[in-house]
Amino acid sequence: MGLTEEQLAFQDTVRRMAAKHVAPIAAEIDETDRFPHEIVRLFGEMGLMQLWVPERYGGPEGNLTMVCIAREEIARYSPACSSIAGLNTMFVMPLIHFGSEEQRKKYLPEIAKGGVVTAIAISEPQAGSDASALNTRAVKDGDSYKLNGRKQWCSYGVEAKYIVVMARTSDGIGADGISAFIVEPAKTPGVTFGRHERKMGYRGAPNTPIFFDNARIPAENLIGEEGKGFRSAMRALDLNRPTIGAQAVGLAQGAMDASIAYAKERKQFKQPIAQFQGIQFMLADMAMQIEAARALVYECARAGDAGDWKRLNTLASMAKCFGSDMAMRVTTDAVQVFGGYGYVMDYPVERMMRDAKLMQIFEGTNQIQRVVIARDLLR
Repeated sequence: MGLTEEQLAFQDTVRRMAAKHVAPIAAEIDETDRFPHEIVRLFGEMGLMQLWVPERYGGPEGNLTMVCIAREEIARYSPACSSIAGLNTMFVMPLIHFGSEEQRKKYLPEIAKGGVVTAIAISEPQAGSDASALNTRAVKDGDSYKLNGRKQWCSYGVEAKYIVVMARTSDGIGADGISAFIVEPAKTPGVTFGRHERKMGYRGAPNTPIFFDNARIPAENLIGEEGKGFRSAMRALDLNRPTIGAQAVGLAQGAMDASIAYAKERKQFKQPIAQFQGIQFMLADMAMQIEAARALVYECARAGDAGDWKRLNTLASMAKCFGSDMAMRVTTDAVQVFGGYGYVMDYPVERMMRDAKLMQIFEGTNQIQRVVIARDLLR
């Protein structure tokens, strides 16, 4: 991957931490679907949640490569915990690129201290892949906006102190007319949460519908220009998608490691199944796919760190799409290597296969990623 000495040291630190603190609770989090507050505190103390906060606001001033490293290493054991590393990205990036200096001074120093959960609310029941079709409305009323509507699939929103909410402020075509607002749900009357979604995988990472009923949002909480909020969301997604690819690489690596260990131990026909060519070929295919995805993820990260936005947009879709498709194949093969035991919850690959599926869906489905890539090719 061509990491620097500093990045290698960071990788080693995160790897050791994940083995000590994440691995022991990964299965329990999946079984109980509880939000791991202890991981939030730990990652906040280590500076992992707030990696993107600039140094001038008290943050670590990390970069895309560092977020990818952190998420890859932690996802070997738990993608849900891995998402907490760099969790503040989707809140911080709109402020950095489109917010006012007053907003940055107000929120970023607090987030830089660590342990502050944030979220972004874009999707709605009828606006998923076509996020520009959202119907949540914000109407100017004096020195505030009245917010009405519903958000779906807002990861960590129910635990968040601050949420960036996308809402329509005019009837412009498509993304035109969508604005971004900072909402503090605990202090905003009219903001309520629905039933916690019961997911197949990624358990421990809560997704809860959010309802807005004449919720008043101060006008100073508008991020950037009115009607231009969708741009801030797309910029944040471009920087977050490769980190999903990194999570996929980490998850697949964990599944392959478990498969290798099991294949050496499990005996059939008086020899370890690792001696059979059929198993060897499966393991070899896993390794090739993981290394190819890892190379793509970190090439994308380098483009992001260099500020090459033209390449980043397409590479981000490639890294997310290729990485998550790869993780689905690898974890499915891992279950096959384990045989009947791979299908039971006593072994980790069953959970890993369930977790891998969501990676093909969230942050833009892989079909949408292919649309993005094709548009760039045909431009």
